[in-house]
Amino acid sequence: MPLLVLTLRQLAKCLLLILAVSFLAFALVSAAPIDPMQANLGQSAYLSLTEAERAQLAAYWGTDQPLPLRYLGWLAALLQGDMGTSLRFNAPVSQVIAERAGASLLLMAIAWVLSGVIGFALGIVAGMNRDRLADRLVKGYCFVLASVPTFWLALLALMVFAVGLGWFPFGFSIPVGVDASSITWTDRIHHAILPALVLAFVGVANIALHTREKIIDIMNGPFARYARAQGKSRLRILAQHGLRNASLPAITLQFASLSEIFGGSVLVEQVFSYPGLGQAAVTAGLGGDSALLAGIAVVSSVIVFSGNFIANVLYGVIDPRIRRGEVAARGGESPAA
Repeated sequence: MPLLVLTLRQLAKCLLLILAVSFLAFALVSAAPIDPMQANLGQSAYLSLTEAERAQLAAYWGTDQPLPLRYLGWLAALLQGDMGTSLRFNAPVSQVIAERAGASLLLMAIAWVLSGVIGFALGIVAGMNRDRLADRLVKGYCFVLASVPTFWLALLALMVFAVGLGWFPFGFSIPVGVDASSITWTDRIHHAILPALVLAFVGVANIALHTREKIIDIMNGPFARYARAQGKSRLRILAQHGLRNASLPAITLQFASLSEIFGGSVLVEQVFSYPGLGQAAVTAGLGGDSALLAGIAVVSSVIVFSGNFIANVLYGVIDPRIRRGEVAARGGESPAA
């Protein structure tokens, strides 16, 4: 029951946040100084229209309605499975998102796994070698990459590994000029690996530094000192007790890092001309495409909030004190009770 209450509370929070994000997307597009009709028709075609034709197009696209009515109409259609029509791509929003979601999910999945594994490993190495050369190298690496803009690192990687060395393609998610039926998963992964590495290297710093601090606390704690007094080695203490305790914050940070990875993918996809959700979001914003931008905001929010939701639930599964504290707080009791 405590775990069920924790799960339901986290799920309700995620749904409310998704609604808030979708409304904010609509509000930002409406406040932007962009005329959706002129941006999507082109200036010359827009100027050639009569006032009656402009009014007819505005009524057809719904741009003549106030923001609350447009949002409520979009939300009602969304509850029926209709995400609207994209003005920029002249296609259903669900179709545009489905075509680009696969490329973005592949890119983010590779970056997510690599950042978690590399960050956790570097954090353990730094924590076990506190104030030594390995620790200083890991901290320097983390501080430098945490300060480097994602787009700058993407441009540097593109120039060095794609242009200079020729190890990776210049961009896109599939080879150019190749028949779609002959494209394999190897080709897709080959095009995704360089932008994914850029995202992974940027996302390593947070997990590595937090894991380092946790390892230092564990190895300097009373239990570790008692184990060393019994003759156990540091590696054995780490393997038997340290890794499990250090994995708790690492799990939370890893799932919470989905927001950082998705935000970075918007810039990386622009640099590598990678046709994913990030590039579609930029196109929708520049074209005043409210339906597409809101649809992408909902999908990305589901991805990000699902990561936070899974992290919170897993934390409650691993550490029973979390779910007991949640239920006690709901009942007005002290968590210690």
